[in-house]
Amino acid sequence: MEDSLLIQTIERYINGEMSAQEKIDFETLRNNNPEIDQLIVEQIYFLQTLNKLSDQKTLIHHTNETVAKLKSEGFITNKQPKINADIISIWNKYRKTVAVAASIAIVVSVTCASIISFFSPGKQNSIKPLVEKLKEQDVKYKKLEKQIGKLNAAANAPIEKPRLESKFRATGFMIDVANNYLVTNAHVIAEAKNHLIVENNKGEQYAAQAVYVNAEKDLAILKITDADFVKLAPTPFSIKKNNADLGESVFILGYPKQEIVYGEGYISAKNGFQMDTIFCQLSTIANEGNSGSPVLNKNGELVGVVSSMETNVEGVVYAIKSSNIFNAINEMKQSKENENIKITSNPTLKKSDRINQIKKVQDYVFMIKGN
Repeated sequence: MEDSLLIQTIERYINGEMSAQEKIDFETLRNNNPEIDQLIVEQIYFLQTLNKLSDQKTLIHHTNETVAKLKSEGFITNKQPKINADIISIWNKYRKTVAVAASIAIVVSVTCASIISFFSPGKQNSIKPLVEKLKEQDVKYKKLEKQIGKLNAAANAPIEKPRLESKFRATGFMIDVANNYLVTNAHVIAEAKNHLIVENNKGEQYAAQAVYVNAEKDLAILKITDADFVKLAPTPFSIKKNNADLGESVFILGYPKQEIVYGEGYISAKNGFQMDTIFCQLSTIANEGNSGSPVLNKNGELVGVVSSMETNVEGVVYAIKSSNIFNAINEMKQSKENENIKITSNPTLKKSDRINQIKKVQDYVFMIKGN
């Protein structure tokens, strides 16, 4: 097939002028011959460029010039075409230009990637602990408390013990009512440089101290040391030793604000960030202050402890698997000071509806505060 005939055939193919059988035969040839495929691509680009020329005379002029030049350079002959030789000849003629263009493309790509990498948060930075640092809102709350305190004093109200000036707020929950042990996150405890307290849903504050901290598992256990604390009945939920099932419905209770907040979702992955087996992944909404929130299933079993959230993807929350709580308790029992710790529960949530489950659990969920 001569060069001109080949170009005409390609043009007929591009313009849809072939019969169905011709098109099938030509596409088979194209698929089996990379050189012809490349010529078709080049011809499409060439025709697109020509279509931009509005003046027919100019179009013919440029076409004639192009054909004459190609003939003078030997790219168009009356001999049988040697496609491979033509391709090699074109490459030898333009490879320097192609190399320069490729180099520029690589430099641009690397530069763009570097800029994106510099300004984008790293993988570690995409995980956000859910501790709320108390600022302006808490200052207003404290001023209101003082005003109420003055009114109470004027009315000869009982004198209340001073409230702690907190710098952060998170969540924790009771696991051992006999010895007043609570679970929260290790990163929560790290925020308390001087004092640590727990606050119940009635606003009553009690002194506490950390007795176990495992930064790797982001797990901590507190003990309420305040003599004024009134012991609670055994917790209405049990703690699941096995992992939660994928797709299992769950709900959380925590303190992203100055009152307890309910949220619901499901187990969306059995492992956490970068396949961390200590954690599981939840599909739910959590906010600053939810660190340490209990994650319970419909049967009233604790299956996890909220730890952090994915900042780059909405609705992705990570929770420590509940089995880690048993491991922590076993470690604590090795010390004489905490050898009496045990999980005390009277699981009564299984037969309750969600509203009654929340009512029963909320007394065992506390704000964790400190400075």
